Amino acid sequence: MARRVLTPLGLVSLFIALMLFVPAFVTAQAPGAAAPSKTSKPWKVSRTPDGQPDLQGFWTNTTYVPLERPKNVTKQFYTKEEVAENIKNAAATESEQTEPGTVADVHYDFTQFGLDRSQSALALNLRTSLIVDPPDGRIPALTAEGMKRNAERAEARKRAGGPLDAAQNQPLSVRCIIMDRIGPPMLAGAYNNNYQIVQVPGYVMILVEMIHDVRIIPLDGRPQLPANVRQWTGSYRGHWDGDTLVVESTNFNGKNPFQGSSENMKLIERFTRVDEDTIRYQFTVDDPSTWTRPWSAEVPWAKTIGPLFEHACHEGNYGLPNILAGARAEEKRAAEGASKN
Repeated sequence: MARRVLTPLGLVSLFIALMLFVPAFVTAQAPGAAAPSKTSKPWKVSRTPDGQPDLQGFWTNTTYVPLERPKNVTKQFYTKEEVAENIKNAAATESEQTEPGTVADVHYDFTQFGLDRSQSALALNLRTSLIVDPPDGRIPALTAEGMKRNAERAEARKRAGGPLDAAQNQPLSVRCIIMDRIGPPMLAGAYNNNYQIVQVPGYVMILVEMIHDVRIIPLDGRPQLPANVRQWTGSYRGHWDGDTLVVESTNFNGKNPFQGSSENMKLIERFTRVDEDTIRYQFTVDDPSTWTRPWSAEVPWAKTIGPLFEHACHEGNYGLPNILAGARAEEKRAAEGASKN
């Protein structure tokens, strides 16, 4: 098995690239950032034929910034040098061979090529967490109702977490029902963090690379679905607030909870194109059934190269059948052993 490593030259090149290409709008978030030159011509968003701000194209939200601020970090922003060092160290770790003979090693040949995020377009960010409110960069405390519900969910997972001998005992992602890149909110994972945005009069479409799902967001002011209609990714409706696309999502079914949320979660997303190569993506989570206060996060999306290729959840759709076939083989082996005794 070939070992993928990021060479010293590659690390140096990555460091130089990071220092040169950190988006200006991200740097401007840090205290003391220089104001734009008065002589420079301000960037202006282009428009679609029907007058909408143009968000179209291929984008990635790949990032090394965690959702929550690490407990040993007390500041809101890193320096550019600190960001470069953090990414360099993380990229080196992602390039390392998994430990032979471990469960993770089974997946190495199939996924390791995509786990080095430094090789893709990076949505760079000087923040120490994606969460911008509360100021401590942490998810707020759970309510008593939220703690009770999440304890019940943990117990249910424990009961179903025995031998993976039935499809129902597999995680939703293994069953190819839903994956987290579609959201909402739309956050990056280890790979497949790419999106395509297409606009037509009255709608915005976001094609998600992971599991190839599509969000079709109507802009015509229609109401959300009735309260008794619940969906995996909720019911979403959009409108323009100046040059920002605002999307409100409700009507979740609670079976795919975001960070322990309930079916009552209300989510507000904001998409703003801030320059030719960047969309600022912001979201606010409001769920009094789960948290003691609303909270918000922000991540830049970087322009990337298309097209998006079709995503196969399992290679040849063999993954889940093979898992179940293994369980049947183990049962047969156990039964044969019992009969000999």
